Amino acid sequence: MADIKETTWLEDEAKNLTSTANTTGEILPSLKLESGKITKFKADFSVKPSSWTSPDGVVKAIIPVTHKGEKKNLWLNKKNPLYQELIKRAVTGQTEFAISTTGGQKDTRYTIVDED
Repeated sequence: MADIKETTWLEDEAKNLTSTANTTGEILPSLKLESGKITKFKADFSVKPSSWTSPDGVVKAIIPVTHKGEKKNLWLNKKNPLYQELIKRAVTGQTEFAISTTGGQKDTRYTIVDED
C-alpha cells in the first residue's frame, strides 16, 4: 500500500489561487503598503487566510501579519502577483517579508525584497 501524503492548506492554495470562498476573520487594523517605502512584516500562515468578495466580484485574501509588534491584516486581491508570490514562498517556509511599493492606484507595483 502506498504512503498517503497529507497536503497542507498552503499547497492546496498554491494550486487553486482563484478560490472564491467568502469568510470572515479577526477584525484588526489593515497593513498599509505605502509607495516609496519598504514595509517589513511577519505573516501567519498557520491557518488559511480568510477571504472576502467585494460586490463587484473581486476576491481578497485577509492575511494576518505582525508589523512593528502589532497584529494587523494584509488585504490582497487573490489575482495580485504579490499574493501569489507570498503563497509560493510560504510553501517553502518563508514567513518574514520586506515589500517595496512603487506607484499608485492601478500603477502600484509590489516587489519582495530579498535581504541577505
